[in-house]
Amino acid sequence: MNIQTVGVIGAGVMGVGVAQNLAQTGHHAVLLDISDDILERAKQEIKNNIRFQGFFNKNEKADSPNDILDKITFSSNYQFLEKAEFVVENVTEKWDIKKEVYSKIDAICPEGTIFAANTSAISITRIASATKRADRVIGIHFMNPVPMKPMVEMIRGYHTSEQTIETATKLLAKMGKESILVNDSPGFVSNRVLMLTVNEAIFLLQEEVASAEQVDKIFKSCFGHKMGPLETADLIGLDTILFSIEVLYESFNDSKYRPCPLLKKMVDAGLHGRKSGKGFYTYNH
Repeated sequence: MNIQTVGVIGAGVMGVGVAQNLAQTGHHAVLLDISDDILERAKQEIKNNIRFQGFFNKNEKADSPNDILDKITFSSNYQFLEKAEFVVENVTEKWDIKKEVYSKIDAICPEGTIFAANTSAISITRIASATKRADRVIGIHFMNPVPMKPMVEMIRGYHTSEQTIETATKLLAKMGKESILVNDSPGFVSNRVLMLTVNEAIFLLQEEVASAEQVDKIFKSCFGHKMGPLETADLIGLDTILFSIEVLYESFNDSKYRPCPLLKKMVDAGLHGRKSGKGFYTYNH
């Protein structure tokens, strides 16, 4: 299957990155969200990202922001997915919201359309159960920032077919990405380990064992990590971290996934990290 049109649901940080990456690799992307304000912000963010990339890669000939934006349809109307051959879903990590989205797109998209869940923790098999095409549902866990990260975690649900895996692998290759295929389990590999690490780092902060700077410096200086766990949490978004750890807690019924009270308090206070301007660190917007 030679995929030309890809639907991208959710114009948050990840959805914007996926749509931009698709447009920059010659695909037509349909970026959907619930309001014109969100879509307008997404458009501006893509412009800024492309300019930043151009500044970063001065020696490479780059497409203009307008060339890229011409390949993206911004809409709040799901009917635009009628011709999509592939859909990447990036909505909030809440099952009730995801279930509604999949029920809606299952009725609109052609029978052969593949659905890829860009989820942090929710089981791909569970997501597939909300559709009538379980064999054509797969997990693709993109890393942030999407256009700059060459590797993704691909997740095989219980019913995911080999053909679906092959098609997704080819699309990712055209987007300039490799994939590591793992089996389905809540949180998969990356987030089952990462969310536990971040949550434990927040407990260290709550217990005043160390400051945020000290925690992150130990991981960067001692283990060679590019970012510490609390810097990573700010990049991902503390609300997303909380949703993800709650999914793990609910899925495994294991107290080791109990969300840190300080994490809940910060999310309630609107301290969501980079996107809100303040999390464990303060950012200029």
